[in-house]
Amino acid sequence: MIVRIALAAVVAAFAATAVMAQSDPIAARKGMMKGVGSSNGAVTQMLDGKQPFDVTKAKAALMTISENATKIAPLFPASSKDGDTAALPAIWENKADFDAKMVKMGADAKAAADKVTDLDSLKTGIGAVRQNCGGCHNVYRKKS
Repeated sequence: MIVRIALAAVVAAFAATAVMAQSDPIAARKGMMKGVGSSNGAVTQMLDGKQPFDVTKAKAALMTISENATKIAPLFPASSKDGDTAALPAIWENKADFDAKMVKMGADAKAAADKVTDLDSLKTGIGAVRQNCGGCHNVYRKKS
């Protein structure tokens, strides 16, 4: 019974996210990017010694980055160029490159999650993931 309730909750959450993404892709992608930023922040806290290293939390943070990266690209339809967004027109001018960068970030984050066992492996793995972040932000995001 509990499994059915949990499954129903997951399905409902997924459906709500899908509806939100269709009705407001800017808000949906901002939410996903905030999830990526929050996960990156959790990793930074461990790397800086502000939080103790926790392999479970590190893997979860990297998997959040991976999962969000795989869901972000469709949230940039041509109809979402205008509005409260920091996205530059270059995204739509080079959509295939942008989409490929999201796929790479997702794959790199998953690979890092699969390999993280200690602080050193986290440091190595997050480096590749962060290169993806910078590579996209430098080309496709307005400077704040």
